Amino acid sequence: MNKDQVAGRATDIKGQVKEAAGKLVDSPKLQGEGLADQAVGKTQAQVGDAKEAVKKAIDKI
Repeated sequence: MNKDQVAGRATDIKGQVKEAAGKLVDSPKLQGEGLADQAVGKTQAQVGDAKEAVKKAIDKI
């Protein structure tokens, strides 16, 4: 697992917590921030996944 994968998944989880907190306190702004964090986190994790796949492919050569 590389740093992008770890950071991305952490940001995704942080976004899920923010979204849940926003729903709990009825704050559309906090919910939106949570959804945005989730999108950023998932994207960063996918970049990390791609890097890992390239690294594995290179290692096979």
